[in-house]
Amino acid sequence: MAGGQERILRRRIKSVQATRKITKAMELIAASQISRSQARIFANRPYRHGMQRIIVEAALGDPAAAAKLLATPEVVTSAVVLVIAGDRGLSGAYNTSVLRAGERLVSQLQNDGASVRLYCVGKKAPSFYRFRGLEVEQSFAGFVDRPSFADARFIASAVAAPFIDGEAEKVMLVSTRFHSAGSQSVETEQLLPLSMPEPVLEDTPAPLKGYTEFEPEVEQLLTSLAPRALESEIFSALLEGAASFHISQQRAMAAATDNADELGQTLTRIMNRARQDSITTEIMEIVSGAEALRSGK
Repeated sequence: MAGGQERILRRRIKSVQATRKITKAMELIAASQISRSQARIFANRPYRHGMQRIIVEAALGDPAAAAKLLATPEVVTSAVVLVIAGDRGLSGAYNTSVLRAGERLVSQLQNDGASVRLYCVGKKAPSFYRFRGLEVEQSFAGFVDRPSFADARFIASAVAAPFIDGEAEKVMLVSTRFHSAGSQSVETEQLLPLSMPEPVLEDTPAPLKGYTEFEPEVEQLLTSLAPRALESEIFSALLEGAASFHISQQRAMAAATDNADELGQTLTRIMNRARQDSITTEIMEIVSGAEALRSGK
């Protein structure tokens, strides 16, 4: 192989090595963020479970009053869909999975005759939906990696406004739920009207037994708790989405690093083989020249 081709291989090997340094650094950064994100999820769960327990107890204490805020409307003519994706890519199928799930939900609601107002979290979502001809009502970005409760409160006030004003009968959430470091899944959840949680939640004590007296009345209590419950669910979804993003990015960058190692080894073998062929060719030319000189004498 000519020397020019060998120089091309050297440049490709250097390019692969530079890419590997970047992917390895991103892998380490994502891995360092995973434990922090998990700690925030575990710290938030007692508040979320406590909020769910209060709703369960109130619903069991006065089902008739609770039905006004917990019942799902039979006919939905207008709905709000909130999709939580990421601000950045290079994270495998994390963004694509949740965005496509949101697209399917919007299509399903529209096929059922409902108008949909779409809200998005993350820089990747608006361009995805606008490319597919879906109008985005409002988007939120810049905090997905490390969300705060203030961010969740701001999002909750935006998506709840159409429901409070009577312009939407249902508010839906599409996000990636964090089950463990090895298991995350895209889930669709009803935010408003409040969905009835399971009476017994994982990692929490069983509901209180006996008679419970509420002050104020159940209907008034649930009315005041609804905004707090909405903020809690959105904040939990943001935290679990952030942890899922870091895990997806760590896996994607680990796979990219392994691929770079493999490609670098392959190119190195090809270059070594080309160098050996070039050396062998030069030796044969020298030997042939020497033989020609000897024959001429």
